[in-house]
Amino acid sequence: MSDAKKQVIVVGAGIVGVSTAIWLQRDGHQVTLVDREGPAAGTSYGNAGLLASGSIVPVTGPGLIGKAPKMLLNPDQPLFLRWSYLPKLLPWLFKYLSHANVADTKRIASALFDIIGDSVADHQALAAGTGAERWIKPQEYLVAYNDRAHYAGDAFAWSIRREHGIQFEELEGAALLEQETTLSDEIKFGVRVLNHGRISDPGAYVKELAAHVVAGGGKLVQADVTDIVRENGVATGVRAGGETISGDAVVVAMGAWSGELSKLLGMDIPLESERGYHLEFWEPSAMPKTPIMVASGKFVLTPMEGRLRAAGVVEFGGLEAGPSKAPFALLRRAVRNAMPDLTFKEETEWMGHRPATTDSIPVIGEVPGTKGAFLGYGHQHVGLTGGPKTGRILAQLIGGKKPNIDLTRYSPSRFSG
Repeated sequence: MSDAKKQVIVVGAGIVGVSTAIWLQRDGHQVTLVDREGPAAGTSYGNAGLLASGSIVPVTGPGLIGKAPKMLLNPDQPLFLRWSYLPKLLPWLFKYLSHANVADTKRIASALFDIIGDSVADHQALAAGTGAERWIKPQEYLVAYNDRAHYAGDAFAWSIRREHGIQFEELEGAALLEQETTLSDEIKFGVRVLNHGRISDPGAYVKELAAHVVAGGGKLVQADVTDIVRENGVATGVRAGGETISGDAVVVAMGAWSGELSKLLGMDIPLESERGYHLEFWEPSAMPKTPIMVASGKFVLTPMEGRLRAAGVVEFGGLEAGPSKAPFALLRRAVRNAMPDLTFKEETEWMGHRPATTDSIPVIGEVPGTKGAFLGYGHQHVGLTGGPKTGRILAQLIGGKKPNIDLTRYSPSRFSG
């Protein structure tokens, strides 16, 4: 069956879905992309634009359980909760926090490294010959700390990166100033992380990749998928916009919205939205040379086309509620602290949903018991970074090939029972 060319329906036209579609096409398969809003409408548009190969250490590091309550009660900390959502969140949260230990952190980092550790090359391979290449900017990445003691507080995370061969250099004093002149005098220490990159306009990038799928004979359908059609334990299509689209395989890659379709396939994946926020400053008076993670505020400053984007914050509040005001206010204060001299013509706001599993590892693979149904989501903060590799793995699985990676760590069945 591995040589048979298939009709594949990919539900979700964010970076994971579009990457899957491109790799499937290159393998000779026919693809239909289905999305209720069209390409790059969600997190694939609003992310920090970072190809963050070093972002392998999960939020659930050791010590989080002790820190989280204090963070939630402090308006200057980048963790927020809509308290009315807490009863619904609790079962997920208990499982999530159970991984806040050394052994799990190392295990999760290893699983993430195999998906994102070569992100720039993965994106270059994905975008080759598509017209989207122009948005990929390979460059280093700066993590900015108040001082050396502040940096020392993250020693465990940096030791994990070092173990995985992620290269970085410490910068202080004149060396830091030579790297970046736009930052506040309060920031006295930095880490330059090598072999990273940025996408200078994530929305335009993913839209251009989707246009390449269509130009290559793929179909793009704007509709809400309500069901996955199955016959005798095999996925044979989807119900979208009241009609059936038939195919030989179906991929669910809807990010934080993937839970319902997965449930219809008998998979109760513990998935939550880590709501993320961004502010964009148009025509800024200063632009950093590279993306900067400001460690004190846990947000990223990324230079983009005509604007500077500040993205970060984690808020738990589900998929239904609109944006909260406090995260925007915090981001504004944090940007002012990091770049006190910044002026700009206009500011825009955005809130979106990062899909997070309880173990911070994405779900990638075939649904047990339903042949031809595949899941690809749950990348929390590294969806853009890990999209191309995830799409390539899914395309290989659909084509009957064996990816050169231990897939048990990402298997949907790890949450069964």
